[in-house]
Amino acid sequence: MIRALATVGLALVCQPALAVECRLALVLALDVSSSVDDTEDAFQRRGLASALIAPEVRAAILGAPQPIALAVFEWSGRYNQKLLLDWALIESSSTLNAAAKIIATSERSTKEFPTALGHAMGYAAGLLRRAPDCHAKTIDVSGDGKNNEGYMPQQAYAHFPFNGVTVNGLAIETAGTTGAAFSNLPTTIADYYWENLLHGPGAFLEIADGFEDFERAMRRKLERELRPAALSQLVTPP
Repeated sequence: MIRALATVGLALVCQPALAVECRLALVLALDVSSSVDDTEDAFQRRGLASALIAPEVRAAILGAPQPIALAVFEWSGRYNQKLLLDWALIESSSTLNAAAKIIATSERSTKEFPTALGHAMGYAAGLLRRAPDCHAKTIDVSGDGKNNEGYMPQQAYAHFPFNGVTVNGLAIETAGTTGAAFSNLPTTIADYYWENLLHGPGAFLEIADGFEDFERAMRRKLERELRPAALSQLVTPP
């Protein structure tokens, strides 16, 4: 939960996101599994914060009459999820800047656990169950590895409430994640996300060429998610 903070801007975000007219409930999930080192984690954290306040993303968030609701968490092992930003209505530049600051200054909770992607989806479903009443619901998952602990995303989709929920992916391709590490699985994280993670209406994938490219990829993905076209029918990979 977000605790009361000293500055006025951060206090605005700390207020509960009430059930008001809202166009999108957006959950952002960051990978902090053992394959992600501290430098790479910093690229994610700072990259997400910078992407949220980039001019094109700010315009997409604030350019419509209805606000979005935003929640952010980090994930790794089956029991290792940490909420970084609880549901906040992003209604102004002040609330957007405050949310970005919370993410940029957040601290990693763990670095030693595997990649439990299905459990991350279960946690995200729980967040959406108490989200504000928004017209659309989207989960935005970034990561550099394949599920190697617990149940798969497809099992989460079958057993948690995902009706009408879109799950998009940001696949972080690195030298350590490409190649046929598992002969019976796709050879890239992008392939793996296409086949195992994407879900629901309008789902799509963005690819980062390493963690250094995370901010650019996240900026592109957020801008696309916040357009009306993001609610179109599920597309298939080229």
